Amino acid sequence: MTATVRTGISGWRYAPWRGVFYPPGLPQRRELEFASRRLGSIEVNGSFYALQRPGSYQAWRAEVPPGFVFSVKGPRFVTHMKKLADVATPLANFFASGVLALGDGLGPVLWQLPPTLGYDADRLARFFELLPRTTAEAAALAEHHDERLDDRAWTTTDADRPLRHVLEVRHASFETPEYPALLREHGVGLVVADTAGRWPYLEDVTADLVYVRLHGDAELYVSGYDDPALDRWADRVRAWAAGGEPGDARRLGPPAEPAPAGRDVFVYFDNDTKVRAPVDAMALARRLGVGPVDPA
Repeated sequence: MTATVRTGISGWRYAPWRGVFYPPGLPQRRELEFASRRLGSIEVNGSFYALQRPGSYQAWRAEVPPGFVFSVKGPRFVTHMKKLADVATPLANFFASGVLALGDGLGPVLWQLPPTLGYDADRLARFFELLPRTTAEAAALAEHHDERLDDRAWTTTDADRPLRHVLEVRHASFETPEYPALLREHGVGLVVADTAGRWPYLEDVTADLVYVRLHGDAELYVSGYDDPALDRWADRVRAWAAGGEPGDARRLGPPAEPAPAGRDVFVYFDNDTKVRAPVDAMALARRLGVGPVDPA
């Protein structure tokens, strides 16, 4: 099996974590350095709220160890404000903002839709067709940024690598077999989102990776995951990483074709309110035998 499993957290700058996960007195500028030596991946979620700058992405890459991977959350301007429509220039701006400066540390791009946006196959298909599938395509798209990025654009890549996209949805109308079929047609991964029952929970495998976001076991953004829950998630991750699916997978459509070489699995904990996310991510990593979970 050649699949890679990574467990991590969504974001890393949280005041309540200071003095709990982060040691007392640790400078804020060293928090990413600290977290990246205990976790296998981190979601960049500041990119959801505003376009970041190339210098920030360069600094983040420099602060993490070799082999560390970031996923990057696409901007809410595209998903929530434009609702995926007429977004060619906003996408160019996003990819010109410095995302490609992460180099080989760039993992999947996460697109999270708002709870108010229902399933619309045509809208989704048009959006998927705009998405670059390699870093070279992303660099070419970035060249079409608008004037706001004229003095701060990053439009090159150090190598041409595959670029993978995943979609998280929050409207009940997505619970149709047409949805995973559309994702498979376009090679986009379905996000397995545990949201304490608030939004759809789906486990269809639609691409060459499985992307999991754990927002809280019983209470959204608050609840931790106890030992039985972590054991259950570890079993599911092992099944996905082996190229199969859990026996009780909650699917809308037929199972995916087995992947003999396995599938990459990314698991991010977003239950940050009570400092559970990094603790749970490290606990799951230990169960799976992946790391790092201790200082290098």
